[in-house]
Amino acid sequence: MSEQQKLLLVDDEPGVRESVQAYLEDNEDWTVEAVSNADEAWEKIEAETPDLIISDIMMPKVDGYQFLQKLREDPRYQAIPVVFLTARGMTSDRIQGYETGVDAYLPKPFDPEELEAIVRNLLARHRAAAADSNGDGTELEKIARELEAIKGKLDERLGEGTGGIATTPPPINIDLTPREQSVLDLVARGLMNKEIAKELSTSVRNVEKYVSRLFGKTGTNSRTELVRFALQHGLTE
Repeated sequence: MSEQQKLLLVDDEPGVRESVQAYLEDNEDWTVEAVSNADEAWEKIEAETPDLIISDIMMPKVDGYQFLQKLREDPRYQAIPVVFLTARGMTSDRIQGYETGVDAYLPKPFDPEELEAIVRNLLARHRAAAADSNGDGTELEKIARELEAIKGKLDERLGEGTGGIATTPPPINIDLTPREQSVLDLVARGLMNKEIAKELSTSVRNVEKYVSRLFGKTGTNSRTELVRFALQHGLTE
């Protein structure tokens, strides 16, 4: 049996806090700790980092937006998935949450099964991203070798039938933003997400988003496939 993942619930309404905690604790894959405000939450986080946080927005002293902003500004905790539970359903409020860095937004009243599905999905994505960004030296070396092999094969193919002179691959119409292009170039160099985040002075979470967008735009499913595709179509050097 795999180790239980730790959820932290932050809500100043005792009824909501107790009911959500009781529902989520029915799942044997999780343990749930509940607190009533952001200050208590921060103490719990510094004592033991949770795998995911579920927070209300309307709380006394420090609201959910301020709490989330503090998390996202701290390199230790900026990648923790956060779900907002709130009675505020205005579009402007949701936009503010997403701009601050929330991963999911569920207005009250909500279906507990929907919350469970959101939590399960975010935990799975976070675990996969963490495994990717924390690859060990052996994995990095393997990726580097694969990339060199890909580049070598492409050089051979481009030189065939042209007297050994490489030709430019046919252009492909994929619209990449400047930041997506920067991330793609660094992926092609064999850098992992943590290294890319440091190189671009951004968070690992943002890098994960850019890599995911690159997968979607290129129709690839792995970093090696992404680099192979990019090299074949002249998207990176």
